[in-house]
Order: sequence, then C-alpha cells, then structure tokens
Amino acid sequence: MTRYILRRLFAMPFLVLGIVTLAFLLTSVTKGDPLTAIVSDRQMNNPEVVAAAKARWGLDRSLPERYVIYVGNLLQGDMGTSFITRRPVAQDVLYRLPATMELVMAAMIVGSVMGISLGVLAAAFHNTVIDHAARVFALFGSSIPVFWLGLALLYVFSVQWGILPGPGRVDPRAALPPAVTGFITIDSLIAGNIPLLLDALRHLILPAFVLGWAVAGTISRLVRANMLEVLGREFILTARAKGAGEFRVIVRHALRNTMVPTLTVIGYSFAYLLTGAVLTETIFSWPGMGSYAVEAARGLDFPAIIGVTIVGGVVFLITNLMTDVAYVIANPRVRLG
Repeated sequence: MTRYILRRLFAMPFLVLGIVTLAFLLTSVTKGDPLTAIVSDRQMNNPEVVAAAKARWGLDRSLPERYVIYVGNLLQGDMGTSFITRRPVAQDVLYRLPATMELVMAAMIVGSVMGISLGVLAAAFHNTVIDHAARVFALFGSSIPVFWLGLALLYVFSVQWGILPGPGRVDPRAALPPAVTGFITIDSLIAGNIPLLLDALRHLILPAFVLGWAVAGTISRLVRANMLEVLGREFILTARAKGAGEFRVIVRHALRNTMVPTLTVIGYSFAYLLTGAVLTETIFSWPGMGSYAVEAARGLDFPAIIGVTIVGGVVFLITNLMTDVAYVIANPRVRLG
C-alpha cells in the first residue's frame, strides 16, 4: 500500500499540471472579453485605459508567455489576482474553501448515514412496507430539485415554525471566533465559545440535510441492490448455517462486501459537492466555493475560474486516492495494483 500511495502522489503533480493547462486554454479561447470585468463600460472606448489595463493584467502578452508566467507564479503559491475582488485568488479560496468543506462534510455524514441505513433496511426487509418506504424516500431525495427543497425547508422550519435559523453560517450579530481552521464549528470549540458552536450547528442542519438527502438517495439504492445480491451468496448461507445472528450476518458479512462500490459513490459525491453545491450555497447565503465559482464565471474572472478549477481538481485527485485506500480497509480481499 505504501508503494501504491507514493506512486499516486508522484503522479499527482503531473495530473495537476494537466488540469492547469486545460483550464488555462479553455479560459483563453472563450469568446468573452475579460476586460469587461476590469474596465468600466464608459472607459472601454478609451484606448489608453484599455492598453493600460492589458499591460497591468498581462493581457497584452501572447498565450504561451501568459501560460509560462502563470505556471511559474503557481509554483510559488501565487494563483493570480481576481479581476472582481482585486484580492489574490489564493486568499479568496482559503477564505471560502473551509466554508464549503464544513458544509459538504456535514452533508456527507448525513447522506452516508441515511443512505447506508435505508439501503440495509430495504434489503433486510425486502418487498415489505419498510422496503417500499425506504425506496420512496430515496426517490424523493434524488428527484426533488435542490432549490425547491431548500426554499421549502427554510419557509417551514425558519419562517413558519421558527425552530431553525435562516440563511448564513451563524447569526449576523454573532462575533466570529479567531480563525484557526476556518471551520466555525471547530474554531468556536477551540475558543470555548459553546453558544456560537451551537448556533453554527443549528445553521448547518438545513443546508446539510438538503445536500445530504440527494446523496442519500443514490447511496441507498446502490446499497440495497448490492445487499440483495450479496445476501444470496453461499458465504451468507454458510454464516447463517453456523448459527450467526441475522444482525451479525447483515452488518459484518453482507454490508462489508457492499462497501467497495458504495465508497466510490461517497468519494465521488464528496468531490463533486465541493464545487457543485452552487444552488444550496446561494439559497442559504453560504460563502463557499460554489458561489465563488458562479460569481467568477458571471464576471469572466479568469484567474478565479482557473483557481477554482485547480482546487476542484486537486480535491478530486486526493479524494480518489483516499477512496482507493478505503477499499482495502473495507474489504481486505481487494489488492491495490
């Protein structure tokens, strides 16, 4: 396993370089003019202002020159400066990434627990009321649009009943703790601010459930299908013949053998949600990577677009590596080649 991990880590920089190259080329050949995000409409007809803006942002150089300069700066940790915020892209990403990570991790915990539990129950009580109810619940989670579900839950639990807070990571009047990790829940715990911790957890409930339900629907259907297949195999019959209890047969023998494909879905969902939770972050005013990507695309903020692409690619590569390692932990018969 050590050799496998080292080989994957050695190849990762080359894969990241490929992602950077592709993202740079795609943003360079687009028909949009990035000057519209830099120069005001009134100054676009002023040749001197346009020329100065091009020289300031390096847009007067050829594509190969800009690529070499960008890669050189990237190796030093410089991802460029955002056209819109006028701040370093790395600074914007470091500010927004923890917010998305906090939301996605909470959503994956909710989705994984719900999905695996529903899938196991549906398979264990095949063709019963429990099975049908679990399948309907999973179908709703995968079918209901995220924006509709988010707005509906906000209206019911926040506006009508008032038992959960509205959008945002914490109450707007709350003082944020000193930034250590960027996770408000962890930072408030480090600072010993329990009321703020509880407030942050309450703000996490609705957006995490909205994202987690969609993931739970996919996971539960996969677990159910694989469990039904595994429960009919010979080693399950042997375990039951030896007198093993039904709970032990399902959890230790059947579930463990269904975890390899399930881990694939969980890993992919985690990587996808980091940059794909746009609607949820917009509805719940969550200042994360998804909303940042949308703002960058809308304003033709090329440095920010490339920065988000790089971060998403790196997270996807790391998630795939962790998923492969988790295969062996979940099923020792799997050997990494």
